[in-house]
Amino acid sequence: MQIEGTVALVTGANRGLGKAIVAALLAAGAEKVYAAARDERTIVAQDPRIVPVTLDVTKPDQIAAVAARARDVTLLVNNAGVCTSYNVLTTSTAELDTDYRTHVHGTLDVVRAFVPALARAPGRATVVNVLSLAALANVPTFGGYSASKAAAYSITQALRSELRKQGIDILAALPGPIDTDMVRNFSMPKSSPEDAARSLVAGIERGDEEIFPDPLSQQMSVVWNQNPKNLERALAGS
Repeated sequence: MQIEGTVALVTGANRGLGKAIVAALLAAGAEKVYAAARDERTIVAQDPRIVPVTLDVTKPDQIAAVAARARDVTLLVNNAGVCTSYNVLTTSTAELDTDYRTHVHGTLDVVRAFVPALARAPGRATVVNVLSLAALANVPTFGGYSASKAAAYSITQALRSELRKQGIDILAALPGPIDTDMVRNFSMPKSSPEDAARSLVAGIERGDEEIFPDPLSQQMSVVWNQNPKNLERALAGS
């Protein structure tokens, strides 16, 4: 889709990749960006095109309120994320549930709430679910988190045919490690949020169903396309 003139909503927009996506959309000519976070006071709205909104994607009442307010959205970017479940043998049920509530149920609930607005959009509207390279093959160090992202990717695939009938495209962004608070304490190569966001927005404009917005994910996408088992082994370090 063409970003210039679009009205977007980005969840998890107060820091990290979400904040960078807001900036990249504005740089590409977005008319307005609803920047959503659990507390809208954490949104720094230096550009008049930014509209801060409070949205915790695990709270249906907040989802409904934002969807009622932002009826002009033509691009929905589901970026909100957490990472509370790690090794699958030791993580608690509550920790695993937290990741699933955000990445699976929260993402799906937001999509459902915005379908009416997106279906009314002139031309084709777009949904982007920001997932992870770990959605394609589990990273055991982040085993529970990876599983929740894999489930979200499966939901994204399920939504494709349903939304296409209503004139809505749905894309999956599958970044590798980004230098944000979530993984800052882990020693691994990371891309900057700004670089990843610019590449992600370029992928939206191209209409890539799978967007690999950083060098590592682009490299691993080649492995995945050739043989998914090899990606599993690579991410498992075996």
